[in-house]
Amino acid sequence: MAGADLWISAFLDAQAAEQGSARNTLLGYGRDLQDFADWLTRRGQTFETVERDQIEAYLIACEAEGLSRATRARRLSSIRQLFRFAYEDGRRTDNPAIQIKGPGRAKSLPKILSVAEVEALLTATRTSGRNPSENLRNICLMELLYATGMRVSELVGLPVSAARGDPRMLLVRGKGDKERMVPLSTPAREALVVWLAFRDKAEDVARRECGTPPGKHLFPARGRAGHMTRQAFHGLLKDIAAAAGINPARVTPHVLRHAFATHLLAGGADLRAIQTMLGHADIATTEIYTHVLDERLKELVLEHHPLARDAD
Repeated sequence: MAGADLWISAFLDAQAAEQGSARNTLLGYGRDLQDFADWLTRRGQTFETVERDQIEAYLIACEAEGLSRATRARRLSSIRQLFRFAYEDGRRTDNPAIQIKGPGRAKSLPKILSVAEVEALLTATRTSGRNPSENLRNICLMELLYATGMRVSELVGLPVSAARGDPRMLLVRGKGDKERMVPLSTPAREALVVWLAFRDKAEDVARRECGTPPGKHLFPARGRAGHMTRQAFHGLLKDIAAAAGINPARVTPHVLRHAFATHLLAGGADLRAIQTMLGHADIATTEIYTHVLDERLKELVLEHHPLARDAD
């Protein structure tokens, strides 16, 4: 497996250097390619020798395992990019994956929450947490997420320096290390000010009593990353959803990101402005929210327009 490991390592290094791929993206590539490498090894094949029909056989095996269409499409994308890199880098004289057609992604509109449901989540957050520290932190997390539409990794990894000085806007570092400015709502700014004051006071006490150095992140934690993990926030959000009387299965950080964008669009915000705030490279990605809004408007008409009701 040493040969496969070297290929994967070189590919990931190139992606990081040339494409500026985010850490989570690189981890995803690595997992996909390691699974493919293991499958090849069990059949006496390597990245140097594999041919198109064997790649197609691997994809068939993935489908037989019950993997979703999206997962199979992602794995094929990882394989395609690996062999494109190998061809350009001179590791192979051909690209065995270039003509393989994937399953594609099932087209579906993003799941969202209504304004009333988001308000219920924010209300439930006010009484969350096991102590005042967790309570103020949770309020700040939720207000910032809904006010900015940040990705969860961007939210939990925010540096404390970004929050200094009662900012009207936050500097967010997104995918590919690209930076963007996102405006803050009044509730988000107020929650940020209160949390930051509490956090700084707690750090001052820890420094005086234990010699603990100040943390670099707005939401510090004891783990290796030094900040709250995505997994921890996912769990917190499920608990808040349950307390708000909303099915936890419907609530994820990305669903709140979708809600942020859709609610802005419904309120008359410009699509380009939403694109900038979300950090989308292509406005076509942002345009999906116009379809979400169209579907919601159709539902409202069918539910409430007298002529749309079935005759008694």
